[in-house]
Amino acid sequence: MRRLDPALLVVLGGVSAALHVGKLPPALPVLQQALGVTLLQAGFLLSLVQLAGMTLGLAVGLAADGLGLKRTMVSGLVIISTASLLGGWAMEPWGLMVLRSAEGLGFLLASMPAPGLIRRLVEPERMSGTLGLWGAYMPFGTALSLLGGPLVIAMVGWQGWWWLLAALSAAMALWLSLALPADAASPRAKGDRQRWGDRLRSALSSRGPWLVALCFAVYSAQWLAVIGFLPSVYVQAGLPHAIAGAATALAAAANISGNVIAGRLLQRGVRPQLLLYVGYAAMALGGFLAFAPVWGGMDNTLAAGLRYAAVLMFSSVGGLIPGTLFSLAVRLAPGEHAVSVTMGWIQQWSAAGQLVGPPLVAWVATRTGGWHWSWLVTGGCALAGLWLASRVGALSRRSPAT
Repeated sequence: MRRLDPALLVVLGGVSAALHVGKLPPALPVLQQALGVTLLQAGFLLSLVQLAGMTLGLAVGLAADGLGLKRTMVSGLVIISTASLLGGWAMEPWGLMVLRSAEGLGFLLASMPAPGLIRRLVEPERMSGTLGLWGAYMPFGTALSLLGGPLVIAMVGWQGWWWLLAALSAAMALWLSLALPADAASPRAKGDRQRWGDRLRSALSSRGPWLVALCFAVYSAQWLAVIGFLPSVYVQAGLPHAIAGAATALAAAANISGNVIAGRLLQRGVRPQLLLYVGYAAMALGGFLAFAPVWGGMDNTLAAGLRYAAVLMFSSVGGLIPGTLFSLAVRLAPGEHAVSVTMGWIQQWSAAGQLVGPPLVAWVATRTGGWHWSWLVTGGCALAGLWLASRVGALSRRSPAT
C-alpha cells in the first residue's frame, strides 16, 4: 500500500482541527435548549475559539521551533481532542466556554506550525502548490462541519457530535506522530532566550511579516462576517434552516477552489500581487452585489439566485488570497529560523480580523435596519487589501523565490 504524502497528512491534520471551529453553529439551537445558552453566551462561544490566536499567536510561534513543529502540531490536536471530550459532559454554559477557549489554544498549536512543516517536507518546486492546498484547510473543515453536524446531532445528540470529533482529532494526532519524521533535536537552554529574541526582532522588524499579516486580517474579517451571518440573512429572508445551512456550507466550500488554484498558478509563475488583486477585487464586487439593493424590480427568485452567485464569487475567488499569502509568508519570512514566528504573527492578526469583522457588520446592520449596507464593511476591507497587495507585490519582487 502506498504511503500517504506526509505534507498531505499535515493538511488533513489541519482539517481535523478546523472541524472543531465549525462544529458549534449547527449545535447552537440544541445547546440553547439543553444548557440554556443565551444569545450573548452563544456569541462568546463562537468567538472564544479565536481568543488564543489573537493573544498567543506570536508566543506560540516563538516556542514552536524549540518544542519542534511536529511535536507542537500533535500536542495541539491532543488538546483539542481532550477539550472536546470533556465538553461533551459540560452541564453549564460557562464550562463549555472554558473548554471552547482550550480548543482555541489547541487549534492554534495544531495550525500554526503547519506551513513550516510543509516547507520541510516538500521539494521547493512543490511548495507553492502544497501551501495553496493548506490554505483550504479552514473552509474545508468548516464546510464539513456545517454539512455533517446537523446529521450527526440528529442521530446522537450534540454530545455525540463533540465526542466524535474528539476521537477524530485523537486519531489524527496518533497518525501524525507515527508518520511524520521526527523533529530535529531541540536547542540547548544556553542561548535560547537570545535566539528567541533574535527571531522575534528579525520577524517584527521586517516589512514582509507585517504586510502579510495585515493582508490576512482584512481578508479574514470580511470572509467570516459574510459566511458567519449568511444563515441569519437567509433565514430572515424566509428560507428554511436546513436550506440556509446547506447554502452556507457550499459558500464556505467554494473557498477551497481559490486556495488550490492559487497554489497551481504560483507554481506556474503567476505573480502573487496579481492573484491578490483579483481576490480582493472579487470580494469587493461580490460583497456589493450580494448585499447592496441593486436588484430592485427583478423577480425575487432570480434576484436571490444572483445574490447567491455573488456570494459564491466572493468566497471562491477570494480564496486566491489565503492560498497566495501562505506561500508569501514562507517566502518573506526573514529566514527559515523565523517562519514559525512569522506564522504566529499572521495568526494573531487573522484572529483579530475574525473577531472584529462580524461585530462590525452586525453593528452596521443594526444601525441601518438591514443587511443592505454590509457591503461598506466588506468593500472597505477589500480596498485596504488592494493597497496592502501593492506593497506586498513590490516587496516580493525583491525577495528570492523559495
